[in-house]
Amino acid sequence: MALRKFIIERDIPGVGTFEREQLRSAAAKSNEVLRELAPDIQWLESYVAANKTFCVYLAKDESFIRKHAEMSGFPATKITEVRKMIDPTTEGPG
Repeated sequence: MALRKFIIERDIPGVGTFEREQLRSAAAKSNEVLRELAPDIQWLESYVAANKTFCVYLAKDESFIRKHAEMSGFPATKITEVRKMIDPTTEGPG
């Protein structure tokens, strides 16, 4: 079964002010849990805002996202499955 893409919104007060070492520690904890749940979940990237992160994951289904959140201690405030992707090239040649 192919992995599906999800956007996870995590409410983490003050995350935008975290120092590099705090972010490194968070990434290490996330990776530790991902190794336990592999190959059914992968972390692609995260975007850090003032009080939340937006994380892009591939997972077999939403239950793996929730399990990762539970095991890592990082909240999964909102989970949205990505159905399609578009970008500036979607329009095609004029």
